[in-house]
Amino acid sequence: MSLPKQVKIVEVGPRDGLQNEKENVPAEVKIELVDRLTSAGFANIEAASFVSPKWVPQMATSKEVMTAIARKPGVVYSALTPNMQGFEAALAARADEVVIFGSASEAFSQRNINCSIAESIARFVDVAKAAKDHGLRLRGSISCAFGCPYQGEVPLEAVADVVGRMRDLGCDEIDIADTIGVSTPRKTQAVMAAAAREFRIEGLSGHFHDTYGQALANIYASMEAGIAIFHSSVSGLGGCPYAKGATGNVATEDVLYMMQGLGIETGVDLDIVVDAGQFISQFLGRKGASRAGNAIAAKRAG
Repeated sequence: MSLPKQVKIVEVGPRDGLQNEKENVPAEVKIELVDRLTSAGFANIEAASFVSPKWVPQMATSKEVMTAIARKPGVVYSALTPNMQGFEAALAARADEVVIFGSASEAFSQRNINCSIAESIARFVDVAKAAKDHGLRLRGSISCAFGCPYQGEVPLEAVADVVGRMRDLGCDEIDIADTIGVSTPRKTQAVMAAAAREFRIEGLSGHFHDTYGQALANIYASMEAGIAIFHSSVSGLGGCPYAKGATGNVATEDVLYMMQGLGIETGVDLDIVVDAGQFISQFLGRKGASRAGNAIAAKRAG
């Protein structure tokens, strides 16, 4: 299959990227990061998570962040909502899209949230209905769709089953996530094909971690399979607290550099994203994980 002429990049750094940082990142830094990413031209930014601060302390400032960001018309600002309490908070904070989540791995679901996949998805029925009643976009995110730290292989039927459950809840978009970054291109295409049997391919997105250095190859393979939405994290921020050794999401700068080289439209300004990556990396006191971002920054410095 030929590659898409344009793709949508969902920037997840402010939420998925920062949530695992041990040191507190103040609200004003998160706000500036989101504002920089907004000015880069992203159509969708995952900016907040309305979960219990007890579980994810880094996201305790989500209300503050959502209230103070400089919103741009047409940009979708998303928030993770694990339950109705989270949904109400997201609604009050004017989130444009709420994100619900489940796992394709039964073992991961049990270890992570102490219930089965079916039970975990059933918990989102009220959130999904409320999102629709309030005219919000609803996104479903499926973790461990390509492999699990506890059970290893995840059957294709298991992925298809969760995609079907998310579809039945009314999701507008469904993320197929390689939480621990173990997939390779052929496997990626098989998983995407299984997901596409249950949900329209235009609404499926690829969310790849780069643990084994395969994320860009998996994105390319996904495009060959007809996927045209991808998640990435500025400066390669992120990881997964439940997946040992999982590195960050694929770096946005690297994805944009590849798309630019392929002549694929993203609507995002790579130079502004490089600046945003350098900004957050400097705040965190470490070099960013984006090879393209670091190379471009070094070239500029001369």
